[in-house]
Amino acid sequence: MSKSGQKTVFICGNCGKESLKWLGRCPDCQQWNTFSEMTVTAQATAARSGTLASLPLELVQISTTAADRIPLPIGEFNRVLGGGLVAGSLVLISGDPGIGKSTLLLQAAAALADGASKVLYISGEETQHQIKLRAGRLGIKGEGLFLLAETNLEAILEHLEQISARLVVIDSIQTMYLPGIESGPGSVSQVRECTLRLMQWAKANAVPVFLSGHVTKDGTIAGPRVLEHIVDVVLYLEGEQFSAYRLLRCVKNRFGSTNEVGIFEMKGQGLVEVDNPSLAFLSQRGEEAVGSAVVPTLEGSRPLLVEVQALATPTSFGLPRRTANGIDFNRLLLLVAVLTRRAGLRLGNQDILVNVAGGLKVNEPAADLGIALAIASSFRDTGIDPHLAAVGEVGLSGELRAVSQLERRVSEAARLGFKRCLVPRVGSKITVPDIELVRAGTIREAIGIGVGRE
Repeated sequence: MSKSGQKTVFICGNCGKESLKWLGRCPDCQQWNTFSEMTVTAQATAARSGTLASLPLELVQISTTAADRIPLPIGEFNRVLGGGLVAGSLVLISGDPGIGKSTLLLQAAAALADGASKVLYISGEETQHQIKLRAGRLGIKGEGLFLLAETNLEAILEHLEQISARLVVIDSIQTMYLPGIESGPGSVSQVRECTLRLMQWAKANAVPVFLSGHVTKDGTIAGPRVLEHIVDVVLYLEGEQFSAYRLLRCVKNRFGSTNEVGIFEMKGQGLVEVDNPSLAFLSQRGEEAVGSAVVPTLEGSRPLLVEVQALATPTSFGLPRRTANGIDFNRLLLLVAVLTRRAGLRLGNQDILVNVAGGLKVNEPAADLGIALAIASSFRDTGIDPHLAAVGEVGLSGELRAVSQLERRVSEAARLGFKRCLVPRVGSKITVPDIELVRAGTIREAIGIGVGRE
């Protein structure tokens, strides 16, 4: 290390691994050309190794109370967090630009702020007047909500020591910087060191901190993956660009389950909770619409009914097109091949388009049967019974395979008034009131029940 207390290291931009020399391929994450040169000061290194005043305690001596969690007045947010914010936790919220991250964070901050509790909202991207304009559009008055436009993390920490805040919001972590680090805001060194300093402050003061994070072109959080390892909770706000619905999905949670999803709708007053998402997504479905099937899916632990639409039309080109919106493209190719080979549908000269209504994304294999029925319905130009739901995984031999938590899926369909549910014969030994279970063993048999035989 030089006399100035600086050293040069190479850091992988994908996983955060440090190396004293440049490497073409990272030995940890196996990615090529991800190392970049960084200058680290002794001050920044010391901040990373700083310790909190603590003593070892036996596990049985440590007590927990309900006060360790701060419930949010936003029910869908609470669901994803596992019941509320844990004192001293770091929560990272990421998503595409314009998806609603800042709106959701401002609503959460305003919901917790009152006369007795202060919330500090720190923005490195907007001025205080700009945030005030957004708050006015959302109908937020702002008692107990303090705004700070600052990017210098050392100055921010000084403000945090002066204001006894119940919650701190950083929007966004990529705009923060420490003066002791030569690289600019948003670099690997700055993002990591700023997050570590905020983590130390949050743990020492038992105050939860929200971090807003940018994403790269491929949808991952900007900065090293070590940022996801530092924080306690990682949330993704998802949604199609032209859809009003937003899904808050948890991918990491040290204090709760990662199998929860919150559903919101973007309106003029901000993000509004969707009380009955299944009914909302099916509200515009037509009676006996051709190429339309209803699938009971699971978003985390929540059953959700979605409409899968398909259109099969003769191609005008030599090579037929396959378009998938809301489902995996390779899964669509697999299902088309099975329908052609095992169900006898001549789809080799058909352009096939599949869409999940409402801008949702369905990635689980349980939607295979619904997608196959929608394609067969469009190809034969025959409608599916509007009171029929379908769920099941399709194998390469054309067999229908069992899916997890079938009873919860069927119960959700029965709650919304569906009279029949087409399920795999294997693993369907359940009974659900007010709905008839129609069992099928193969995809050919299922098409004969759902669409009709030719």
